[in-house]
Amino acid sequence: MSQFTVQPLLDTGTVRVRDIVCSGECRHRSDEECSAATHLVFPYRGVFVRHVGRNDVVAEANQLLFFNAAEAYQVSHPVEGGDACLDLVVEEGQLRELAPKGQLRTGDRLAFHRQGRRIDPRAQALVALLRHSLSRNVAETLEAETLALTLVRRSLGEHTSHAAGASPGRQKLVDRTKLVLSSDLSRRWTLAEIAVEVGVSPVYLTQVFQQVEAMPLYRYHLRLRLARALDLLGRYDNLTTLGMDLGFSSHSHFSSTFRQVYGRTPAEFQRSIGSR
Repeated sequence: MSQFTVQPLLDTGTVRVRDIVCSGECRHRSDEECSAATHLVFPYRGVFVRHVGRNDVVAEANQLLFFNAAEAYQVSHPVEGGDACLDLVVEEGQLRELAPKGQLRTGDRLAFHRQGRRIDPRAQALVALLRHSLSRNVAETLEAETLALTLVRRSLGEHTSHAAGASPGRQKLVDRTKLVLSSDLSRRWTLAEIAVEVGVSPVYLTQVFQQVEAMPLYRYHLRLRLARALDLLGRYDNLTTLGMDLGFSSHSHFSSTFRQVYGRTPAEFQRSIGSR
């Protein structure tokens, strides 16, 4: 059985959108692969690590990954559970128009300097809205194309995304921390527990994470949990159960936190992805 299931959601001359689910059977590095076009990959469930030469990046729901055309890479799944991603291929001329020049390598071939960027909550919500609307067949083509380009524009925006920059040692510490958090999103972690897992003091952990990600560790973890909620809203009828399953203390806590981050309650978002 293949490790992958691929569901085509949209294919026009401007953008192609696919939903890709991987079972994560490959715990260690896979064989090298490369793609024919540049893909923008938005993980929305689970976690994996992408390796390009000696450069690694942890792929989870706070990230956008760039799979540059003809660039060899490997993938591993150090955390069980596999992953799922929304995969976008934008027509090259349109992508060049959307991408800030500082993010692109020089040369004829379109390629991004970095493996990925962190996206903001609005971009996460757009990922969920685009995927749910297309999979439920409630978005018309023009609407879906507009949503997809809006998602790309926001995810590449200098004021709405973040490219982590740090020494290799600090980046590896932050990456290990992300894997720990992703291993159990519903767990109410303490700093001491995470610090033990990654082998540093709580003070050092918080300092380094803030420096690398420009965001407190607790907020990063919260966004991972809320992104999981965006993924699951199409499956849960009981939102109180969803909130409790993700480690929130009550429905009101879940609902108010969700609204603070995404600008609407879980129930309102759930209605927005229903039949229209």
